[in-house]
Amino acid sequence: MSSTMQQQQQHPTPLIAAPNLEAPDDFYEALIEAHQGMATEESHAFNARLVLVLANHIGSLAVLREAFDAARAG
Repeated sequence: MSSTMQQQQQHPTPLIAAPNLEAPDDFYEALIEAHQGMATEESHAFNARLVLVLANHIGSLAVLREAFDAARAG
């Protein structure tokens, strides 16, 4: 394991819960466009893959658990 990964696991950055997107409307538009032409099942599968890609990018189980809690709270 790289030293950067070890440091991230020891001191994960807390979840950023405040609005943090540079262009939230553009993000939402891009997300909707990414789903264009997909059936419901395909859209759900895409969302699941996207969650896994972003979880890998985050890399910290502690931060991901914070995100789970935030998503459940609405």
